[in-house]
Amino acid sequence: MKDIEVEYYAILREERGCKRESTTTTAQTPRDLYIELQKKHGFSLSIDNVKPAINDDFVDWDHHLQTNDKIVFIPPVTGG
Repeated sequence: MKDIEVEYYAILREERGCKRESTTTTAQTPRDLYIELQKKHGFSLSIDNVKPAINDDFVDWDHHLQTNDKIVFIPPVTGG
C-alpha cells in the first residue's frame, strides 16, 4: 500500500468536490490510480483526455508510483 497525495483541477475538481486528497492505494502506476479513482468518484473524462504529473514532472501512464508521491491528473483546459 502507498500513501499518495492527489490534486485535482478543472472538471476533475468539480466532479470530486475538492482540490486535493490523500489516498492509500495498491495502484502501481498513474494509469492504475486514475482508473481506481475514476471508478470511485465517477470521473467523466477518459484516460485519453488526461495527462499525469508526479512531483511536478509530466510522466508516462506506466511510471512507477512511490509512497508519498504527489500526483496531478491534468484535464484539458482552455482560456487566456
